[in-house]
Amino acid sequence: MEYILHIIIMLNIYILLILSANLPTGLANLLSICQAAFYGIGAYFSAYFLLHWNLPFVVVALAVMILTGICSLVVSFAATRLKGDYFVLATLAFQMIVFTVLYNWTDVTSGPYGIAGIPSIKLFGIIAVSGVLGYFLLSTAVMLIVVFLFGNIKSSPYGRVLNAIRNDELAVLSMGRNPVKFKNWAFFLSAAFSSLAGLLYASYISYIDPTSFTIDESIFILTALFIGGTGNVKGPIAGALFVVIVPEILRFVGLPNAVEANLRQIIYGLTLVLVMFFSPQGLWGKTQNHKSKSLIHS
Repeated sequence: MEYILHIIIMLNIYILLILSANLPTGLANLLSICQAAFYGIGAYFSAYFLLHWNLPFVVVALAVMILTGICSLVVSFAATRLKGDYFVLATLAFQMIVFTVLYNWTDVTSGPYGIAGIPSIKLFGIIAVSGVLGYFLLSTAVMLIVVFLFGNIKSSPYGRVLNAIRNDELAVLSMGRNPVKFKNWAFFLSAAFSSLAGLLYASYISYIDPTSFTIDESIFILTALFIGGTGNVKGPIAGALFVVIVPEILRFVGLPNAVEANLRQIIYGLTLVLVMFFSPQGLWGKTQNHKSKSLIHS
């Protein structure tokens, strides 16, 4: 039973990450390769607050989300003014910088040794979330809240403007809207919700190190997003289910660890190629509507 609950906890964490990636990538058409950087920043901020402050979960979550969102402004103000490949390279550079800082700033992050003994989350500053069951309930509650929020963001005037930017940015400009401002907010919100996944991960595992937040993790998140589908809430959930369940199925086959890891990557890559060929919007993605002007109106 604990094994199943653990899988669900990790599934909830990846749903948060993939939903967060869907905001800039799926709605605003900003292919970002630094989602793991925000995930890691949130995890390290969380470790600091949990180790040094006896604060309720809501306070820690808000502080981590705001601080990570502010860090995202470093890349968003520059990157959102770039186009195409240059934007992708800017986010890639940010991902590499964050990993380098986490790995080498040993006085703060403990470098490659990581941070161990991270305390559990305390709901009201007193009641600590303990055990797999406690984190299952907490992560599921957080996931459901975030799914609800993203569903409302997508259908809100702000979400419709992001969708219009994806379809036709010039049309958005012609309607008197500033695409850069909306893109910056998309980055901020994406980073903030990714940090929430970092908070859950750091407190649940009670140990973090830079190797959990590499460019490979960013690509893994994007792969899950593209397999599941972009532009809605169902797609990221489907993508998270796929990338979390497949490794667990392979465990029961009884393959050696090295073979299993390579086979998993082959399955992910082959699935992505097939999905892009037969269903470019993903398994559960949204078919784009190019009537951008109608999407802009509140």
